Amino acid sequence: MSIVAGCDVGSLTAKAVIMKNGKIIGSHIIKSKPRPKDSADAALEGALSAAGVSKADIAYCIGTGYGREKIDFVNEVVSEITCHGKGARWMLPTAETVIDIGGQDCKTMKLDKDGNVDRFAANDKCASGTGRFLEVMAKVLHIDIDELGKLSAKAKNPITLASTCTVWAQADVIKYINSGVSIEDIGAGVNTAMAVRVAILVNAVKPEGDIFMTGGVAKNIGVLETLEKLIGKRIKRSRKADPQMAGAIGAALLSMEKIDGSGNNRLK
Repeated sequence: MSIVAGCDVGSLTAKAVIMKNGKIIGSHIIKSKPRPKDSADAALEGALSAAGVSKADIAYCIGTGYGREKIDFVNEVVSEITCHGKGARWMLPTAETVIDIGGQDCKTMKLDKDGNVDRFAANDKCASGTGRFLEVMAKVLHIDIDELGKLSAKAKNPITLASTCTVWAQADVIKYINSGVSIEDIGAGVNTAMAVRVAILVNAVKPEGDIFMTGGVAKNIGVLETLEKLIGKRIKRSRKADPQMAGAIGAALLSMEKIDGSGNNRLK
């Protein structure tokens, strides 16, 4: 069976996945570079290396993410909403509601029985409720963003941010730091503020069935567990793949649907 690829260029990270026979044989994720094209090239090269194949072996590739129009090697581009829905259903076959928190937006999707997006709600006007919000707060706290989620479990008196606006919340965090409040209590407050914002969007689509989260924030246990409490439902986990790779996985799955058995279509 032909080898296909999917490339997801987001505002914070770029991801690429190589698939064969419906299985991932190589993947790679990097921090996004200033130019989306460079991000895509680096992500694909890393995935090709991990898979042990060359660009010439790829029969079809679909690009997605905010930088998709700048990727010059893909056969076509597809919206991240479609790709994340497809990737989420592959990772969790029972998923009906998908929460995707990207670097610059947050989306909640309802999937039909075929894994296609039936309806969705999105926040793309404000940084609150996005990965950028957490990135800004992590920098103010002088910690890696991957450490932020663990702080909630260590907090004794979590702070409450007066505003979900990133600019005002940042000022609040600085105030708490200067007042001697612990990093754990501040981090827990940041995670809660994020979860509150996302919960509003989730409830807007009236989540049903199994819920799954994609994007890098899905790995933030503080946000994940707080969000579960706010919406009153458990968010399912999957060990099949990194949830941050869902968009690229969905793009690769769509690529599989595009080619014929001979794999005559080749990467640009």
